[in-house]
Amino acid sequence: MRKTSKSSTTSTTSKTGKTSEDRLIEARVSTQQAHNQRPFDHRMAVFGSDGDFLAAALPFIAEGLAAPGEPPPVAIADPVRLGLLREALGPDAKAVGFIPHAEWYTGSAANAIAQGAGFLATGAGPGGRIHLLMEPQWAGRAGSSARETTEWIRYEALANLLFAPFAVTVLCAYDTRTAGHAIVDVARRAHPDTPVYEEPARLVRELDTVALPPPPPEAERLIAPEVSTLSERARARARGLGPADSELFAAAVASALLTEATASPLTEALLWGEGRSCVCELRTPARIGDPLAGFVPPAPEVGPSGQGLWFTRQVCAYVDIRDREAGGSLIRMQYAR
Repeated sequence: MRKTSKSSTTSTTSKTGKTSEDRLIEARVSTQQAHNQRPFDHRMAVFGSDGDFLAAALPFIAEGLAAPGEPPPVAIADPVRLGLLREALGPDAKAVGFIPHAEWYTGSAANAIAQGAGFLATGAGPGGRIHLLMEPQWAGRAGSSARETTEWIRYEALANLLFAPFAVTVLCAYDTRTAGHAIVDVARRAHPDTPVYEEPARLVRELDTVALPPPPPEAERLIAPEVSTLSERARARARGLGPADSELFAAAVASALLTEATASPLTEALLWGEGRSCVCELRTPARIGDPLAGFVPPAPEVGPSGQGLWFTRQVCAYVDIRDREAGGSLIRMQYAR
C-alpha cells in the first residue's frame, strides 16, 4: 500500500493509532515519571566560613525552589546560619522552611531517623520529593563524645539504605569549625557524592570493630529467662529513673527479646548498673547480621508491643548489636547517656 504524506502541521499516525504528538506527550510523561522516581540523593557540603556555607546552600535551595512537583525546600541548621541564609535569599526566603537544628535533632541518632521518616510521610511531595538542607548539631549531642559521634556516622551511612526508596534530595552541611576535620573525614565515607564513599554495611562493620566494655564482674546473670522475669529485673535496675522511665526500659528490653532478630531462644541475659547507668545485655545463639535491625520504621498500624528493636532503639540512648566469639550475637541496651 502506498504511504500517504501529510503536511508538516498535521500529526502522523502510527500503526497503534497514536499520533506523533501523542508519543511526544508520552515521552514527556515518561521522563517526568523517571524524574519523580529518582533515588535518594545524599550529598555533602563542607565549609569553614559563613561565606562558604552560603556558597553551598544558596544553589541547593534554588534547585529545590525550581524543582517541579516539590513542596518548598527546608533548611535545618544552626540558627545563626539560618539567619544568614534567610537574609541572602531575600524575597525567596518566604518560600523556604527554616528549622533550628536543636528543634529537629532532639534525641539519639535513631530518633533522628524516626523524625526524618515522619517528616517525609507528611511534609514531602509524591515519592518523598523535597530538598532538605541538614546540619547535624555537632556542637551539641552529636559531637559530645566519641560514642555519640559513632552513632551519628552510623546514621549517615544507613540513611543511604533507609531512605533509598524516597526521591528526597539532602545536602548534609558540615562546618569544620564545630564538627572538626576528623569527623568530616569519616562522614565523607557515608556520602555517595564523595570519592571516598563506602558501602553502608562495610562502614558500619568498621564502626563496630571498636570493642564494647566488658560487663562488670558483679553483673546479674539470668540463664534463659522468661520475658516476664527479664522485664521485672530490668524494671528493678531502672528504679532510680522514676516509674515511667523504669517501665519504658523494661518494655524496651522485652521488645528486643520478642523481635524477629532474636527469634531463637535466649541463652542468657546480663544486667548491671542502676538508674541512668542501667544496662541490659541479651545473648542469643543466632547471629543478627542485618545492619538495619531496629532502624526500619514499622508500619503505622503496628503498636509499640510489635515494633521489636525499633521500639528499643527509640527508647534507649544506645543499642549495640555485636557478634560473639562463642557464636551468636549480643544486644546491649543502655537506657540513658
